Amino acid sequence: MVSGFTFLAAHRVRSSFAQARTPNRPLAIASANRITLPDGTVYYNGIRATERAFQLMRAGSDPLDAVIAGVNIVEDDPNDMSVGYGGLPNEEGEVELDASVMHGPTGRCGAVAALRYIKNPSKVARLVMEETDHVLLVGEGALRFALSFGFKKEELLTERARQVWLQWRRERSERDHWMQNKLPGALRSALPDWDWRQFTGTINCLAITEAGDIAGVTTTSGLAFKVPGRVGDSPIIGCGLYVDNEVGAAGSTGWGEDNIRVVGAHTVVENMRRGMSPLEACLEALRRVVKLYGGRPAHQLNFYALNKNGEYAGAAIFKGAQFAVTDARGSRVEDSAYLFERPPR
Repeated sequence: MVSGFTFLAAHRVRSSFAQARTPNRPLAIASANRITLPDGTVYYNGIRATERAFQLMRAGSDPLDAVIAGVNIVEDDPNDMSVGYGGLPNEEGEVELDASVMHGPTGRCGAVAALRYIKNPSKVARLVMEETDHVLLVGEGALRFALSFGFKKEELLTERARQVWLQWRRERSERDHWMQNKLPGALRSALPDWDWRQFTGTINCLAITEAGDIAGVTTTSGLAFKVPGRVGDSPIIGCGLYVDNEVGAAGSTGWGEDNIRVVGAHTVVENMRRGMSPLEACLEALRRVVKLYGGRPAHQLNFYALNKNGEYAGAAIFKGAQFAVTDARGSRVEDSAYLFERPPR
């Protein structure tokens, strides 16, 4: 026990490590992105993304084509309020999207941030990579760039997301990212699986082909009710996503500001370069975040990683996170390893 926390049990590490050690190529992993509908139906958008990516790689697709096609399913889903169309807006009620992509075989990357009116920022990020010598476009410039390539402006704020935003305005405190844990019955029943204290959400998807080529994408609507123009880790290469075709790939979801402070995805990949397994590489990067808080972290952060041999892992600061996997054994959701049983009280 340390400062009221429970460290990750050793058997928990061994269990996840055994799963992650099985060589699998092709392989796709992603954040779980569990969705609960008002009628009680539950599905995992992470599984939808990894299955699509895996199918495309099996058919011979480039890994970047595969992961972008996978997350496009999520960006288009209005029920996923953390990504793309239907994502929760900033404090002014405007949906701002971020995304990054990275292609292992060429080492190239692209990203967009604070992009409005375009529901598939991952596609625009790829165009930044392919059609410019830049890496990151933001705001109005990113929108004009997307429109120049034929993207159409769309209203991204759904009625469901608008109602949540209106309720947040009624309940808001002095902090732009905080909401009291109480809602009208109608909203609570419509969103029973939502954590009302911490409005973070994203999807990261990583893939490796049978030949060993690697790519990744991270796409998000960012921190809900954020200050307009706020950008987290997702579109920052080395933070929300990093790929090295000789080593592996890593990505993140959760509290982006903490991840930026440790350059998380790059840190995970460099840990693997030094010989760590994907699991230990993720946990070691999370320990760096914990150190920033003197051993008492306040927010959830998740890492996902795979290496050149097809070993993979997911890890989080707190218990309860999951991630999606599709490989030759099929599709499944696995529990992430974790450092602490619960947040501080």
